[in-house]
Amino acid sequence: MAISIIRKITKWVFLSLNILCCLLFLLSCLSLYISPAEWAPVGFLALTVPYLVIILFFYIIFWLIAKPKMAIISAVVLAIGWKQVVVIAAWHPAAGFKEVKAPTSIRIVSWNVRGLYGISTNFYTQQRNRKEIADLINKSGADVVCLQEFNNIFAKEDPNYNNIGLFTKTYPYYYFSKDFKNDQGTYYSGVIIFSRYKILNEERIAYKGKNPESLIRADLLAGNDTITVFTTHLQSFAFSKEDYRNIEKIKQTDDEVLEASENIYTKMKGAFYNRADQAQTVKNTIAGSTHPSVICGDFNDVPNSYTYFHIRGERQDAFLKSSFGIGRTFNALAPTLRIDYILPDNNFEVKQFELVDEGLSDHHLLMADLSLKK
Repeated sequence: MAISIIRKITKWVFLSLNILCCLLFLLSCLSLYISPAEWAPVGFLALTVPYLVIILFFYIIFWLIAKPKMAIISAVVLAIGWKQVVVIAAWHPAAGFKEVKAPTSIRIVSWNVRGLYGISTNFYTQQRNRKEIADLINKSGADVVCLQEFNNIFAKEDPNYNNIGLFTKTYPYYYFSKDFKNDQGTYYSGVIIFSRYKILNEERIAYKGKNPESLIRADLLAGNDTITVFTTHLQSFAFSKEDYRNIEKIKQTDDEVLEASENIYTKMKGAFYNRADQAQTVKNTIAGSTHPSVICGDFNDVPNSYTYFHIRGERQDAFLKSSFGIGRTFNALAPTLRIDYILPDNNFEVKQFELVDEGLSDHHLLMADLSLKK
């Protein structure tokens, strides 16, 4: 009798948790259609999708062993949210990367370089870091390089501060957004496009609000073809070192987390709201491109988010097309944070893709070889 009751309770608990996970996953699927500016929870739920999918697959296996008919619940829910499932990971285990690209390919690099100085505050370490970043890019064989969180000091002739000069021998053409600047107008930071190809036209589209960041566009003459490259850095959570420490406390269920949790929640909610607005600007702008185009950059949002789906639309995701695994691009917080992207339109064929992590930034370098379809 007692064993029977325990079995019933256990079954009820497992089923209840299964249904809860199903509901949370279905709610997360709303991020395809609902902006976090309209309903903030979809922004947070998008971050949980990889974990919910793993749990639901576990339930399918569990119920197939314990009671096969019950496995239908999780299977149907995953089928409903299949668009959320397929963007979590790439499934090309045989995909490799050839350093020497095909003559007809266009190699694009996108990288959040964290100012080029890395995480060290030591001047000599910073100088070594920026030169290593430049060497890695200059030797990559890339034709177009899009960098986020790039800075340059124009007033000093000292080569220790001329970051643009590290690249111009390899990439004679560039367009710099100059989003942030100091009062003297000597220091600038933002996103930049370097190119071996001549820049025919360029444009900076500023985002609304207090954030001075922007989306930039460059029309490039690639052989006999004109292509358009966009790059941007969308609103981050702007976590401080203290916030990162507090997140670790929350993970460890530290008692002193209430105030920290509220502060982190407020920052995340604000970032979701701003990114949704920025994503709309990006979507509208790239939709007006009259040439084959690629949008790349640091979106600061996962592939299960409104930001990703809204910007991507019908575009290809170079990582999903030619890589394998989850494809983490940000080194902190969680192993599922793929927040940097290269998204070519359907005028291109993705030949190969690679993620590179040399420990020079808190983000990984993204590199893709694309070819124009004839």
